[in-house]
Amino acid sequence: MKDQGYLRYCLLSFLLLTSLVLPGKSSATSWAYSFVVWNGYIYVVSDEHVTEVGSEIGHVTKYSDMESYPGNFSNSFAKGTKYYSIKGISKNEAIAVEKSKGQYIKAYREAEYEVRGAFDGYFDGQQGPIKIFVLFIIGILAVIFFYRMKGKKNP
Repeated sequence: MKDQGYLRYCLLSFLLLTSLVLPGKSSATSWAYSFVVWNGYIYVVSDEHVTEVGSEIGHVTKYSDMESYPGNFSNSFAKGTKYYSIKGISKNEAIAVEKSKGQYIKAYREAEYEVRGAFDGYFDGQQGPIKIFVLFIIGILAVIFFYRMKGKKNP
């Protein structure tokens, strides 16, 4: 019974230390502008209407105003919203987004789109080495603890 109390204490301490070192990310994202992603590039949505669209080139595969996703993602248009080429304009410059049935708005290509992972940038900055060191110490203590517990069970 004493070993179970010690085990609980160690597990709770490990969880507490880990939660202090790796706090959860904020669930909301603040976007500077409305955009769509197509073919690996961000296209910033404008208020400019388009009258002469070409062929359909894609559609929104994932919508979220909270997180970034891979694929044809948008922070302002629903899944299934269609993208079109614009007659006389290169797709490297702009595309048309179907705002409503038969109405299109122009989206200008801004930059290559990169999806950031959960820990991207977390270990950067002045506190990065400290966070890595603390995680390293927690890992070593966890290994020592589990080897001791294994040794007590098999005398």
